[in-house]
Amino acid sequence: MHEVHERILARAEELAAEAPVSDELGRLSDTTAEILRSSGVMRMLQPKEHGGYEADPIDFFRAQLEIGTRSSSAGWVAGVVGVHAFEMAQMDPTLQKEIWADDPDTWIASPYAPLGRAKPVDGGYVFSGRWPFSSGTDHCQWIILGGLITDADGVPVPGGLRHFVLPRADYEILHDTWDVVGLRGTGSKDILIKDAFIPGHRVFDPVPMEDGGLAEQVGRGDSALYRMPFHPMFTAGITTATVAMAEGALAAFVAAMRDRVTARGVKTANDPHQLAVLGRASADLAAGRNQLFDDIEQMTEHARSGERFSPERRLTLRRNQVRIARRAVNAVDELFLHAGGTALRSGSTLQRCWRDIHAALNHASNNADPIYQAYGLNLYGNPTPPTVLF
Repeated sequence: MHEVHERILARAEELAAEAPVSDELGRLSDTTAEILRSSGVMRMLQPKEHGGYEADPIDFFRAQLEIGTRSSSAGWVAGVVGVHAFEMAQMDPTLQKEIWADDPDTWIASPYAPLGRAKPVDGGYVFSGRWPFSSGTDHCQWIILGGLITDADGVPVPGGLRHFVLPRADYEILHDTWDVVGLRGTGSKDILIKDAFIPGHRVFDPVPMEDGGLAEQVGRGDSALYRMPFHPMFTAGITTATVAMAEGALAAFVAAMRDRVTARGVKTANDPHQLAVLGRASADLAAGRNQLFDDIEQMTEHARSGERFSPERRLTLRRNQVRIARRAVNAVDELFLHAGGTALRSGSTLQRCWRDIHAALNHASNNADPIYQAYGLNLYGNPTPPTVLF
């Protein structure tokens, strides 16, 4: 077991206790953020020369699962923010030093949606835009934002998709933009930028990361971690968070049903129908968890071989991820439906997990049908839609 994993388990009860506090705040509580920071989970995918562990990916995702089982929002932020170190490790070395030289515990937010527009100027770009859904952003000091390079008239140029990296002083968090039904504790607020100058070394083309081929070009070819494909790595964080919410819901159901007596006077721990629901849900979740981690281990082994990741392999990984998420939501729905009226109370852990997992299903990474379609098109030798990221 990785030392980060051990630290998380040591403070598991605190994480669980802080989950409703984060929901109430609309961001991770300071205690939750401190637990994550002191555990080192955000440094697991960070290069060793910048204070990171450069850990095996499976160790990172297992640690994330333990966090998310206790606190949906903390697990979500750990996955999203934690994966950013994996990308940053392949960016300009000067930028890596700017971020981590003084504090290796510096967190990096996102989102990647290409909603910004960047006009070229001497030495870099002038960048503007507004982005929703910057998870964990209150506790981050830098941000990676998606955008398009434009010509002098502001018209996007072909092939101009880039990721733009900015320090906290260069963007505004719109604090009143996160009023939602689920994953409230993630604090996934809007980001606003007006005419910020970004030097060229903070602008990054993410496309060469898609098949894991960039690592060798930037001098990290000897690391299986940095040979991993970008999209399946990022979305594995979303899938793991989703599975973790379901694991939390299952644990809450088991605890609540242990001594519950139905209106018919039947103890639910002896009720064949309730036990059948429990059996189905627990089996489906175990299958999803096993498939998720098996895929991550297979990805890592493939990366160790030095081969790049073909479209077929990446689409298969993404097909599995979205199906794992869907099975997890179905399992939680059945548990919630059979948990009785007490599960509706605002203090119920089960209802919070139920709300959170449905919010998770709305993330683009969990949108299954486009992935299924792309998988099938590729299987039959047809081109995949350019809008599907894999």
